[in-house]
Amino acid sequence: MDWLWHILVEIAIGAICGFAASKLMKVNGKSLLFYIIVGVIGGAVGGVLGNLIKIGGGWVMGIIFSIIGSCLVVWLYKKLFKK
Repeated sequence: MDWLWHILVEIAIGAICGFAASKLMKVNGKSLLFYIIVGVIGGAVGGVLGNLIKIGGGWVMGIIFSIIGSCLVVWLYKKLFKK
């Protein structure tokens, strides 16, 4: 049951980071699913970036890198699907 709680917390944090990145990058009117997907993918991207530059550890740095990674994902989304 512990793994289920961990997954739910990761999804919630991903949604918050995706929402924050979407607001920073001025993307409006998207669904909760969009924010979750952007946040989870952004968290993975941010984790890779943190490992590459050897910065990490702790919740605060994880959230900061998740938001940075989410901003990169939103930027890529805007470039690929520009209306």
